[in-house]
Amino acid sequence: MGIRIITDSTTEFSQSQAREMNIDVLPLKSVFGNEVYLDGIDLSPEEFFEKLANSEELPKTSQSTPREFEELFQVAQAAGDEVIVILLAGTMSGNLESARAARDACGGDIWIIDSDTVTLGLNILVQRAVILRDEGKTAEEIVALLEVEKQSICIVAAIDTLEYLLKGGRLSKTAAITGTLLNVKPMLLVEHGVINVTGKSRGMKKAQSRIFKTIRSLGGIDFTQPFAIGYSGDPQPFAAFEEQCKKRFGSHKPNICIIGSVLGTHIGPGAVAVAFFKVKKD
Repeated sequence: MGIRIITDSTTEFSQSQAREMNIDVLPLKSVFGNEVYLDGIDLSPEEFFEKLANSEELPKTSQSTPREFEELFQVAQAAGDEVIVILLAGTMSGNLESARAARDACGGDIWIIDSDTVTLGLNILVQRAVILRDEGKTAEEIVALLEVEKQSICIVAAIDTLEYLLKGGRLSKTAAITGTLLNVKPMLLVEHGVINVTGKSRGMKKAQSRIFKTIRSLGGIDFTQPFAIGYSGDPQPFAAFEEQCKKRFGSHKPNICIIGSVLGTHIGPGAVAVAFFKVKKD
């Protein structure tokens, strides 16, 4: 008997990374018109952003079905494994409800965790689960720890373009045009299942500097835990930000992710982000 960890493709893990970590990644779907793509399988992040740039309307994302979860649960149960499912925030997707419906149908030792985060934040929570599993913790111990520790996960990001916030109806046309003319880069904070615009900076260089100031204001990064940095779209603008991270984080090495379709639909290309567990307060 083992512990099988199941998550979704918003972790931004590739299928090869998933195999190395011994986890299952269930892909969400991106829908462009009548075309449906399995996230990370039929459509890589690079291909997604190319299609996004050429699409007049924002694509839709489709959650996994209860049947797709059931199939994974049945394989795990046939092997005698306990199952821990860690998914993107229930406030952002119905994926969690699909998993719960499948658990009700299958029964057995299946724990489902609402990560209260997405993309890079989900990535580091799953990394943490793998560490705990490989340390020999029981499923109950892992779930109890993750439910507490997930509350300290933050994602701080800077967006390069306002175009996709406009397309998604989250910004007025006037504000988008004004912001673009002024070279405004919105700052995002993802915490407790909510995405908030926390401020704006003039130019991406200032926005990136503000990311580090925001991290400090939140209490700093707990480097004893996994953390990640990432970008959306073209990797070239990310290079300078990655260098800044290396200087500021020293010998601590983050996982590097390409932000995919779920968050990428709303923030567009050119965004950069850091996901981390906040330093625990005494």
